[in-house]
Amino acid sequence: MTLSVEVVRTLVKQALAVLIPVTLLTAPVIATAQSPDAISPDAEGQFDDLPLEEIKTFAEVFERIKRAYVEDVDDRTLLRNAMRGMLSELDPHSAYLDEDEFTSLRESTQGEFGGIGIEVGMENGQLTIITPVDDTPASRAGLMSRDLIISIDDAPTDSMSLQEAVSLMRGEPGSELTLGILRPGEETPRDVTLIREAIRSESVKHELLESGYGYLRISQFQSRTAEQARQALQRMSADQALEGLVLDLRNNPGGILQSAVDIADLFLDDGLVVYTEGRLSNTQMSYSATTDTPAAEVPLVVLINSGSASAAEIVAGAIQDQRRGVIMGTDSFGKGSVQQIMPLDNGEGLKLTTALYYTPDGRSIQAQGISPDVDVVRGRLEVAESRREVREADLEGHLESQNEARDRQAMSQRLRDDYQLGEALNLLKALNVVERRRR
Repeated sequence: MTLSVEVVRTLVKQALAVLIPVTLLTAPVIATAQSPDAISPDAEGQFDDLPLEEIKTFAEVFERIKRAYVEDVDDRTLLRNAMRGMLSELDPHSAYLDEDEFTSLRESTQGEFGGIGIEVGMENGQLTIITPVDDTPASRAGLMSRDLIISIDDAPTDSMSLQEAVSLMRGEPGSELTLGILRPGEETPRDVTLIREAIRSESVKHELLESGYGYLRISQFQSRTAEQARQALQRMSADQALEGLVLDLRNNPGGILQSAVDIADLFLDDGLVVYTEGRLSNTQMSYSATTDTPAAEVPLVVLINSGSASAAEIVAGAIQDQRRGVIMGTDSFGKGSVQQIMPLDNGEGLKLTTALYYTPDGRSIQAQGISPDVDVVRGRLEVAESRREVREADLEGHLESQNEARDRQAMSQRLRDDYQLGEALNLLKALNVVERRRR
């Protein structure tokens, strides 16, 4: 069978028709696409300008595969593969989603699913962990941002699409999954075996590190994240006003754009938070803070690292550009593109990059990320026992002051294990000392 140029032209027109979006919503919110009947005259004119030589070549390749490939391949599979290739070659985040993949994506953004709890992407053609989600099999197994997944249940990932890899990693809670992991700086890969769970993580955690100093951890941006964060701030300041707050966005892969804007609005009482720019008029949007700001005056340190991506970078970038707080940690991931999820009439869908994020000062997050104001590499604080001066508190049987007992009881275990967090708390205390001297 040989396809004529006109037949291929018609097929391409129909495929391109679904790429005209009607609204801009960032992933993981599901957006709708304009129907093919509503295509503008300008778009039709662009379709008529399709290059004939490339269409003829496409038809020739299609025909030769049909005639000469070692196994018989049906037309539907070939056309589907062509659409997959057309999208996957655009950027690492655009993809064609078959019905199962589209359903799986909707489950992951709207409800519970069986998996291991990692955000993944393609970097230089390799399946890469963006970040593990808190309190999931992946985080408990020690998987880290930038780890390469070279195999899934012994199947090499070098020829897999991103959606194929995600589909393989999901499954029934309780089932076993083995990943081949190659960590940057290591020469030998290792197998990590995990047990899938129902992924249903809470996105907000909080605690008082010390009296007056709060810790707010956001692991991802969900629909209720801002509401939960507002409640956490109220609880931490119930007995006394906060003297400082650490906002922890490390290993936060992002999420819903509006949720990120609402989180920034908890600390900003005015000004731009983020804006987007794309080719279509409805992809050019801006979001600003409102005066309903419960923590506008609380001294703020924001922790980021290479696993902080997308919506997390929006919050960090807005706080940095507005000089509202100090950004501490290491460079963020640099995922500053907006993906729109567009359902198709056949029950399948597209995930298409339609715009880029920009910080209030006009900085593009894409492939740049957010650089911290203070670089602090994560580690564990170790006390050197040698050459340490002996103090009264070191003597056996010393009298214990009331302050010592209270401080030891109040000290968060999190501080003992997290050097970056300890440095953030120290910085908040220093800022308060400087502020008191100014008064």
